Amino acid sequence: MEKKTKKKNMVSTKPLSVRLYTYRWFYLMFIPVLAFMLVFHILPLTGLRYMFYHYTNAFNIKWIGLENFRTLFSKPAFWSAFVNTLELSIIKLLLNTFMAVIISLLLNEMINLVFKKVTQTIIYLPHFMSWVVTASVFTLILSTYSSGLVNTLLKDMGIIEIGEEIEFLASSEWWRFTYYLINIWKDTGWGTIIFLATLSGISPELYEAAQIDGANRWARMRYITLPSLANTIITVLILNLAKIMNLFESVFVLKNDIVTEVAQVLQTYTYDIGFAVVPDFGLSTAVGFFRSCVGCVLVLICNYISKKIRGRGIV
Repeated sequence: MEKKTKKKNMVSTKPLSVRLYTYRWFYLMFIPVLAFMLVFHILPLTGLRYMFYHYTNAFNIKWIGLENFRTLFSKPAFWSAFVNTLELSIIKLLLNTFMAVIISLLLNEMINLVFKKVTQTIIYLPHFMSWVVTASVFTLILSTYSSGLVNTLLKDMGIIEIGEEIEFLASSEWWRFTYYLINIWKDTGWGTIIFLATLSGISPELYEAAQIDGANRWARMRYITLPSLANTIITVLILNLAKIMNLFESVFVLKNDIVTEVAQVLQTYTYDIGFAVVPDFGLSTAVGFFRSCVGCVLVLICNYISKKIRGRGIV
């Protein structure tokens, strides 16, 4: 033990040039990651200064101080996008987590290993589809034309009549419901990985003891499985809650002008301002900065909750 300690101390006291040469291959592998961080995360931060400018093009940049924030906070569309972001993200998170737990429990109860693995693979596959492909597929499935599978089935079943087709993706009444279902289909399977890993770590002796005591399958699930999953469920919710302000791609490919009122989120709101006919880069930068501040606050809150529940933080 003393030899290991002395060896560690000798390594730490070596000159910097020696240590750089000793670990040169590790530093070499780190260069692409460092370059990526600098180009896509650090350098863009210099653009934050534009939130204090009226900036429509490279020849029209004027200092206006906090006027962009005053304009932003006075816009009902901004607050609507902010509320939509919170509602869509939180409800999506809760639904996906709930479905992931349910599917994990069902998969865990399967006895036939071959059928279980095949089922797992089928459930995982949608996660690897891009949102562009997913949106295209569901646009066809939910179409009101003859190619629309869902509306065709509803008409064949007599639930709706010809001419009463439901605009699932072009109706404010149906858009959110459809959005949640598509998200469940795409992401739930991937979310089951963590819960299945937790379930596989539960000691079989607990189930055997409960079975000897006369507990049936539902009782074993209620008193052993679910309590064992509780900490993992809370952890997943806390970690994902910190990312709810990053909602963009799934909404962007599924929304349209008809459902803007219920589908517009902060990321798409920023995109619309930045790529409008007359773009306002200063205002879009202010929106992005506000979103980052809210995200930072959420991370700190999640970190505090994590310390209270798990005994350690997430950052």
